[in-house]
Amino acid sequence: MPNPQVGCILVRDGEVIAEGWHDHIGGLHAEQMAIADAESRGVATQGCTAYVTLEPCNHFGRTPPCTEALLWAGVSRVVIGAMDPNPTVRGDGAETLRENGVEVECGILESECEDQMRPFMRWCRTRRPLVLLKAAIDNNGRIDCSPDEPSARFSSSESLELVHDLRAQSMAILVGVNTIIRDDPSLTVRGPDIGPRAQPMRVVIDPHRRTPDNSRIISDGEAHTLLIHCSEGNDSRDPDNVERVVLADEDGDLPIERILDMLGDRGVQMLMVEGGADTWRRFLDSKQVDIAHLCRSPVELSGEGTSFDESELSDAGLTKTESFDSGGDDVSRWSK
Repeated sequence: MPNPQVGCILVRDGEVIAEGWHDHIGGLHAEQMAIADAESRGVATQGCTAYVTLEPCNHFGRTPPCTEALLWAGVSRVVIGAMDPNPTVRGDGAETLRENGVEVECGILESECEDQMRPFMRWCRTRRPLVLLKAAIDNNGRIDCSPDEPSARFSSSESLELVHDLRAQSMAILVGVNTIIRDDPSLTVRGPDIGPRAQPMRVVIDPHRRTPDNSRIISDGEAHTLLIHCSEGNDSRDPDNVERVVLADEDGDLPIERILDMLGDRGVQMLMVEGGADTWRRFLDSKQVDIAHLCRSPVELSGEGTSFDESELSDAGLTKTESFDSGGDDVSRWSK
């Protein structure tokens, strides 16, 4: 069961006395971290109020139940933002606290809390990841130079930092095999500190097994690499970090919905789709993109490379929610 990003504060007499958050799988839950924070400060928790963005869990997983931690700490009131849609929780945490004499209030800033935990909420309700599409285009809407010219980055350094922030928020990064062949990207988080968390899974849609054996995602061992094919093959030389799956339907195609189901079954809550244009369009045409991040550079690429336009985002049911300058680039964010 993937864990959501939950926050918790402990309050007495209108003053925050401790805080905590869930940082990574296997780490303390937000309530447990807040209680530990209070202990490290030498602050008593008896009779305080806990504000938590998600209903406390009431089951044993990688850590003991958060309800037990709150009861042990002597918390007298718990204010919950969103109820947990996870069937192993779903109201049981709040009810257990009430049965043990704790005052419980639910639904405070519920929509804001759900939005903050949107990937987890999506996964619980659909067993599929939230899909974020990231695209970069030049001033004329082109995504690359002509195929006979070497590829080159044209976005600003500030925009590149934004991309790595998005990667750090994602559990998997997906591209099409042409992007691997053309750019040989590493598809790892560089810059943001992800602490003890693992690098996002690297996923490649590679119907006909064209990923070069010497590509970075195969040879560098920095992250788990998942190659999606239409048919079986002989891959006995693959390193340990490489996994191959066959997902073709009866027509020999790789439906986007089947890919999302497979990633959801692996616990992926947020999927970042990075390229290229054919892959973007497959996700957009299937209406499976939830959020988009489009970076338009003032640079004008040479030649006649592939183009991409904002209208493709709006046609897929996305609406522009904001735009801002990023080192001279115009960055727009889109959402359903």
